Amino acid sequence: MNFTAEHRALADTVMKFVEKEINPFVPEWEAAEEFPSHAIFKKLGNLGLLGLKYPEELGGAGLDFSYSMVMAEALGVAHCGGVPMAIGVHTDMCTPALARFGSPELQKEFLAPSIAGDVVGCLGVSEPGGGSDVAAVKTTARKEGGDYVINGSKMWITNGLKADWCCLLANTGDGPVHKNKSLIIVPMDAPGITKQKIRKIGMNSSDTAQLFFDNVRVPQRNLIGQEGMGFTFQMLQFQEERLWGAASSLKALDRLIDLTIDYTRQRHTFGRPILDNQAVHFKLAELRCEVEALRALTYRAVEMYVSGKDVTKLASMAKLKCGKLSREVPDACLQFWGGMGFTWDNPISQAYRDSRLVSIGGGADEIMLGIICKLEGTLPKAVK
Repeated sequence: MNFTAEHRALADTVMKFVEKEINPFVPEWEAAEEFPSHAIFKKLGNLGLLGLKYPEELGGAGLDFSYSMVMAEALGVAHCGGVPMAIGVHTDMCTPALARFGSPELQKEFLAPSIAGDVVGCLGVSEPGGGSDVAAVKTTARKEGGDYVINGSKMWITNGLKADWCCLLANTGDGPVHKNKSLIIVPMDAPGITKQKIRKIGMNSSDTAQLFFDNVRVPQRNLIGQEGMGFTFQMLQFQEERLWGAASSLKALDRLIDLTIDYTRQRHTFGRPILDNQAVHFKLAELRCEVEALRALTYRAVEMYVSGKDVTKLASMAKLKCGKLSREVPDACLQFWGGMGFTWDNPISQAYRDSRLVSIGGGADEIMLGIICKLEGTLPKAVK
């Protein structure tokens, strides 16, 4: 990617926001298992950070996708994973299809206030019966009069407890599983919606919910694009989600390595700094190389995406590599912190808990491998 002065200014703005508005409050929000999303999103909206890639007529900046990735990477300086994830869901996971395929009326009603930070969005794809197998979702939206009547449940929904609207994937027909689904905007105050909090081992500052839909009625005009195109639209959204996930991990992983270098330089065993042990400084050097390799892969994928190319394979590779490094780096660093790394409030243990999700959410590692193998032509014929 060719970083301009505008890219660098954006990164600086986002990092200053994180240092002032997020990091001082992370311990409080982690303990509360939530953060004031409406207040934070409104501040982000006031800075013009929630619609970087969206049209100016809707309040966005009208920039290309590379600016969203610069913001994602800059959010990695946060001292937790939950708040950046919640922001990313709003900016790059529940809104891309609405911005690309939604009607002008739907965009004005839901996208414009999302860009302004007046409302919070969430994405409803995963269900209790499965997450990565998108074609297997069971939630239905049947036509009745001028409405869709929605029944079903969604699971592991980031922002689910506080969201004002949901980009929902539901079955709107009985045809083939890849052609019977639609994306529908569902106001979260609609009668028939109930929410149940999900407690997690990490990402605690981000609220997560199971959502239940019992004869929930929404106007058919809330359909995004054409009926039956939901699976395709969601696959397109996944490209941006997976690139966002890879980009957001870069500074976060670098930070863990930096913290570990500082700690092992100061901490002495057997009369010398822990860092002086070859096993330690060699491993940290190796980890740094891996993060830089991920950065190069992510930047290349973003550059291709901005130029209009299909980056399904590269985005899947970046997501896969990101997931693996998000497990390997905190685990290796925690080992070098010893007992201190095993304490709850340690920054490495925080990352150890938070980052485990990366290999699961947005498509598990195994799903990424399957996509890559399919595009490489290496899947057995019976699987294809």
